[in-house]
Amino acid sequence: MKNLIIRLLANAIALGVATWLVSGITLEGATTGRRVLTLLIVAAIFGVVNAIVKPVVKLLSLPLLILTLGLLTFVINAVMLWLTSWITGKLDVQFHVDGFWAALWGALIISIVGMLINVVLPDKAEVR
Repeated sequence: MKNLIIRLLANAIALGVATWLVSGITLEGATTGRRVLTLLIVAAIFGVVNAIVKPVVKLLSLPLLILTLGLLTFVINAVMLWLTSWITGKLDVQFHVDGFWAALWGALIISIVGMLINVVLPDKAEVR
């Protein structure tokens, strides 16, 4: 349970950095607390999308992943962020990604920040 909360916070931080750096990704909220809550909700939805949808998409696009030497992964990550934006729109959560290029840059930033956070955080086996 502790590991799940840590990963949720890491995703929220990565999404927050992406909203701060990419002009096409917007996060709305009247107060800072509301924005943090929105980020946590979006991070949870993003985690579910990455856990359920992303493996299926990667499996179906495996020949193209091999052909592009893995570069299609950036596009898949962008589509997962875009899907998260669509789901949050349906749930009336104030998070929006404007177009594919914003999603691509946001996914790249989220990946980089996520890697940096994973370097700092201990592995699953070390968390007790």
